[in-house]
Amino acid sequence: MAKTHTWAFLKMHGLGNDFVVVDARAYDFAITNERAARIAHRQRGIGCDQLIILRSSDNADIFMEIWNADGSRVGACGNASRCVGLLMLDETGKDRISIETDAGLLQAKRSPHGISVNMGTALTKWDRIPLAAETNTDTVDFKVGGLSAPGCVNMGNPHAVFFVDDAEAIAIGEIGPLVEYDALFPERVNVSVASIDGTVLRLRVWERGAGITEACGTAACASVVAATRKGLLDRKATVRLDGGDLLVEWLADGTVEMAGPTALAYEGTSTL
Repeated sequence: MAKTHTWAFLKMHGLGNDFVVVDARAYDFAITNERAARIAHRQRGIGCDQLIILRSSDNADIFMEIWNADGSRVGACGNASRCVGLLMLDETGKDRISIETDAGLLQAKRSPHGISVNMGTALTKWDRIPLAAETNTDTVDFKVGGLSAPGCVNMGNPHAVFFVDDAEAIAIGEIGPLVEYDALFPERVNVSVASIDGTVLRLRVWERGAGITEACGTAACASVVAATRKGLLDRKATVRLDGGDLLVEWLADGTVEMAGPTALAYEGTSTL
């Protein structure tokens, strides 16, 4: 009989966007698409939106490996970055820490609003999102289920944001998969619907590879960039997600700063 190995994890969340966090710096935590999906399964595994594996980095304080609930590996996760930021700020005692991801280096620090992370440069060129064809990415010629003209942004992963009068009235669970798998998006896409009241942006999200989530940090960043490019905001907003609020600002240098609360739900061990 094959020997089973017990490994420790933390269950964390940012506004209900939840993660299984495994610190694999001291041992080899082998992962496959199938194993990641098994761990993330809410009935047969531990359950999470994303599996986060921490590994040593030569370029930063930590390397953060990100796996979606369907077992796909992705480059960025804003709320997970804030959770990992909290862990590393506590561990190192530093005022600011760096996180290496597949999408690049991020910087995290404490703020009056929780943990703040600079999510890097917002990419808006069609081939960097990417889209299947060259187009104006602030108002894409695309229609689905009564929605049209999304703004598209890459924040370490691709996003399409539809602006509507009332985000609550949109069946995001029906629209999301139709857009995620459309041929316009060769790497699939995160799908959001947003409505704006002053400087408050109400956002509901269908995450690529995870489905409906209570919050999505990169979607919050992408929505502020997309709204600013459409002239609906002035670079800064309180983004109100199902799980709570994030403060997001598209800075003059092209990067996006995001701040909000994080929480440790519990610690555990597993043999999955």
